[in-house]
Amino acid sequence: MYIYQQNKWPHFHWDQELVYRQLLDVRHDQGVLLGHMNSIGFELQQEALLQSMTDEIIKSHEIEGEILDTEQVRSSIVRRLDMNFKHVKKIDYHIDGIVNMMIDATKNYDQKLTKKRLCEWHTLLFPKERNRHMKIRIGDWRNDSHDDAMQIASGPLGKEKVHFQAPASNVLPQEMQAFLKWLNKTNNTDNVLKSAIAHLWFVTLHPFEDGNGRMARAITEMLLARSEKSTQRFYSMSAQIQKERKTYYNTLELTQKGNLDITDWITWFLSCLQRSIQQSISTTNSVMTKAQFWKEHAKENFNARQIKILQKLFDGFDGKLTTTKWAKICKCSHDTAYRDIMDLVNRKILEKADSGGRSTSYLLKK
Repeated sequence: MYIYQQNKWPHFHWDQELVYRQLLDVRHDQGVLLGHMNSIGFELQQEALLQSMTDEIIKSHEIEGEILDTEQVRSSIVRRLDMNFKHVKKIDYHIDGIVNMMIDATKNYDQKLTKKRLCEWHTLLFPKERNRHMKIRIGDWRNDSHDDAMQIASGPLGKEKVHFQAPASNVLPQEMQAFLKWLNKTNNTDNVLKSAIAHLWFVTLHPFEDGNGRMARAITEMLLARSEKSTQRFYSMSAQIQKERKTYYNTLELTQKGNLDITDWITWFLSCLQRSIQQSISTTNSVMTKAQFWKEHAKENFNARQIKILQKLFDGFDGKLTTTKWAKICKCSHDTAYRDIMDLVNRKILEKADSGGRSTSYLLKK
């Protein structure tokens, strides 16, 4: 039995003490992040906004196995938000549509979500030109027959494992009406909590033939923006979901096959969200550290190799920095790499992480 077949569907319930304790932690971290962003200055704030929105769009599609051109996504956001960044001249109409959908979700977070708006989002995800080969129903609820029920399955043809079967399409009009009425209703439900419930509810109804996961994540972004009363997004829930994709699908499947107690889903969702926010706080701290460094050393001379490695160190260097790695990354001799490093050590910018001949590595001096 699926969750929507329960007698009291969709009257969800959860462990309120556990959930609200976790919700307070998430709300605290949201406040910390927004405080950080308010302190870093407009230019860095815009860069953080651009990066988080790019990540959200790229990773939301990556979860579904679709790889988008990062530079085109970034450029489309820059153009749509009139940001002062360089962008490529030609952007695919499909990517522009995807970006328009996400910007509408976050920029117009306080507007009602209606069938018309959802169908417009769906049309942006699947423009007619792109659908010539896909042949799916666009801009309206799915209309499948009993013999062709909407199923989420995996595995080879003939041996598929069915993870979930969506409600019949003939009940979608009233089911979606109930969902939208609840979502648009002003009540005491915290919007962060509401985003968790809405995400589960929407993907369970699976109202469209395709794109339901991406649209559920757009609804999530809309409600999170509403929770902060801000159009600016500084963290990406989809980027974190992509990292935890297996757990995401497993938790979703277990909840959809369970009863109306959705505590496990909500607690996982809030934990994932909190990790997303904390990652953004960590990234913001790194951005601030990097900005402060270049400000303090603005009058000093660095060669191109030193600038390249320092940028990598600030952005998160993979492994230990050794003379050999420096030479390989900068395509220079071992002796040149050593001189570059010693120059930065003498200027107290780098320091030895350990000692011992060939194994010596270096890191940014604290």
